[in-house]
Amino acid sequence: MHMSNYLMTIIAPLVGLSTLLLCGPADAAVPVGASARPNIILIVADDLGYGDLGSYGQLKVRTPVLDQLATEGIRFTDFYAGSTVCAPSRASLLTGLHSGHSPVRENPRWTSSGHPVDFSSGDHLFSEILHDAGYSTAIIGKWGMAEDKRVTELATNPAMPLQQGFDYFFGYKHHGDAHHYYWHGLYENNDIYLLDGNNYETNSGQYTHDLFTQKALEYIEGQQDEKPFLLYLAYTIPHMAITVPEDSKQPYLGLGWPERKMNTHGHYKHDPEGHTTFAGMISRMDRDIGRIKVLLEEKGIAENTLILFTSDNGHEYDKGFFDSNGPLRGMKRDLYEGGIRMPTIAWWPGTVPANTVSSHIGAFWDVLPTFCELGQLQTCPDSDGISFLPTLLGNNEDQQQHEFLYWEFNESQGPIQAVRSGDWKLVRFLGEPPELYDLVTDIGEQHDVAQQYPDIVRQLTTLLESARVEHPEFPLEWHPRVRPDTR
Repeated sequence: MHMSNYLMTIIAPLVGLSTLLLCGPADAAVPVGASARPNIILIVADDLGYGDLGSYGQLKVRTPVLDQLATEGIRFTDFYAGSTVCAPSRASLLTGLHSGHSPVRENPRWTSSGHPVDFSSGDHLFSEILHDAGYSTAIIGKWGMAEDKRVTELATNPAMPLQQGFDYFFGYKHHGDAHHYYWHGLYENNDIYLLDGNNYETNSGQYTHDLFTQKALEYIEGQQDEKPFLLYLAYTIPHMAITVPEDSKQPYLGLGWPERKMNTHGHYKHDPEGHTTFAGMISRMDRDIGRIKVLLEEKGIAENTLILFTSDNGHEYDKGFFDSNGPLRGMKRDLYEGGIRMPTIAWWPGTVPANTVSSHIGAFWDVLPTFCELGQLQTCPDSDGISFLPTLLGNNEDQQQHEFLYWEFNESQGPIQAVRSGDWKLVRFLGEPPELYDLVTDIGEQHDVAQQYPDIVRQLTTLLESARVEHPEFPLEWHPRVRPDTR
C-alpha cells in the first residue's frame, strides 16, 4: 500500500482546517473535515486516442473546452489506462489494481469459462471508500461491471453500482448495450429506465450521451454544500457506433474532407459518413463538459472541485486521417503506447497549478489512493497505486514514483504482457522474444533494442513475471475459441 500524509500537511492549511480527525480502515471510515474536502468529477471518455484533443496535437477536431482545462490545469503526458479494452481498464480504475491483480482482466466473453467475471462483495472500489468517508457518490454513463446475465436479482447483485458504494446510478449496465447511442433500455439505480421512441437500428430517438449530460447537471445542481460529492461520468463517446445528431456535424461540413463510407447494417449502426460524425461526437462531448464547468462556476464550487478527465483505452475508429494516436504506435487492443497511454487532464482552480505539463508516470490504479487522500482517509485498501496528489498540488519533488507499471491482455492475438520501468518498455507476446523500447528516444516504439540491452531485458522480464497472480478465468494461454490457424 502506497500512501503519504500530503492531505494533512498541504490541503488542510490551504483551507484553514485546524485539526484532522483520524479514520480507521476504509470500511469503517469516519468523515473528517467534510467542508474541506474537494468534490471530485471523474470524466472517462470511451476509446478516445492520445492525439484526439487539441491540447495533445489534434488539428482537425475542435476541443476548446478540454484544451482550456488543460491550459488552466495539468496536462499529463505519461498517464496510462488500466488496459487496452474497456472492462479491465475500468476495473483497474475502480479497484486500484493493475491487470495482473485485478478481479476483471478481460472483456466479458474472453474468460476460460465463457462467462463474465463481475465484481464481488469482496472488491473495494473508490466509490465505496469515499461513500464510507461521507461523500455523496454517483456513476452516470457506462458501468459494464455487472455483465453476467444469469444474475437477475439486481437489488442484491454485488456487482451493481449501488452495492459497490454508489448512491446513484444512471446509464448502461452492459457493454454491448453501450455500443448503441439510441438504446432503449438504460438503468436508474437497480431499475430499468425505458426510452420510448428510441430505436438503435435507425439511430432515432434520444441520444443517450445527451441524457447522461442532463443527469450529470441535475446531480451537481442537487448537491448540498455541506457534503462533498464524487461524480464518475463515464461517457461513451467516441466508441463505436459512429453516430451523432446532425447539429454536431455542421461545423465539419464543407471543409473538403474525404468521405469515409460506413457500414450501416452490421452490429454497429453507424451514420453513413464517418469523418464528420467522429469529429462531431468528440466536439459534442467537449461542449457538454463545458456545460458542467459553467455550472460549477455558477454554483460557486469550482474552486472546491477537481475535474479529472481521461480515456479508458486507445482509439479504434481512425485509420490515419485524424492521427488519433499522435506520435504513438498502436491503438485499442495493443499494449504498445497507442493502446494504453491516455490524454489526461486535471483541473482544480486555485489548487492545481495552471498551464502545467507533467511527465509524471502514472496509471489508472493510482486513482484510488489519490482519492483516498483527497477524502482525507489515513488508511486505504491495499492497491498497486501511488497517490499523485503531490503532483496535483505542484509538489513534484515529493511525488513517489513507480518502480514499474504492468499490463496483460489476452484476446484473439493471444496473451500479451507489457511493463514500463522508468524510460524502458518491454512488450512480450506469448512464445515470442521480448521487445524492448527506449521511450525517451523512441516514443513511437519503432526500434526494438532488445539485442543491444540484454541486461535491461532480463531486469524487466523479472518484473513482468513477478507482477501477476494466477486467475483461473484469465490464464496466459491461447483461448479455446481462437482458431489454431489464426495463431
